[in-house]
Amino acid sequence: MTTEATGASGASEQIVITANINGDERSWLSSSRDSLLEALRERLGMTGSKEGCNNGNCGACSVIMDGRLVNSCLVMAAEVEGSTITTVEGMAQGEQLHPLQRAYLDEAALQCGICTPGFLIASKALLDQNPSPTEEETRFWLAGNLCRCTGYDKIIRAVDIAANEMKEA
Repeated sequence: MTTEATGASGASEQIVITANINGDERSWLSSSRDSLLEALRERLGMTGSKEGCNNGNCGACSVIMDGRLVNSCLVMAAEVEGSTITTVEGMAQGEQLHPLQRAYLDEAALQCGICTPGFLIASKALLDQNPSPTEEETRFWLAGNLCRCTGYDKIIRAVDIAANEMKEA
């Protein structure tokens, strides 16, 4: 992390941050006050992670950072220096959707779409750690993600379908 400029007026300093995002090494200039969510959306143009509550309660901004599920609104951008970040944009392989993305679509496990990226990333983090979760484990794992449009049954079903598909592959 390199300090680029500090304003005497109390403005936040600008820093260069380098991290691996979705398999690509990226460097960007960010305010020392930016959250990871702000850096992703405003500095890098990656708008998949959504701002729902901006206080860590809804999970819409979830990303995987160094193998851990985190709310990007609660992580300062400067903290990700040298980290590996996976966002919803990094789930698909080119035109090939991730099995979770396909299952969410097939099971209509989404409505307005604000919560969907966070649920997808949280589901991926779950299956990365536990490829065969029970329904109870899935519900517990996804408890940090809120959906205001629909119930959670279709989401839970989609995770189960994707888990089974991934085991067979």
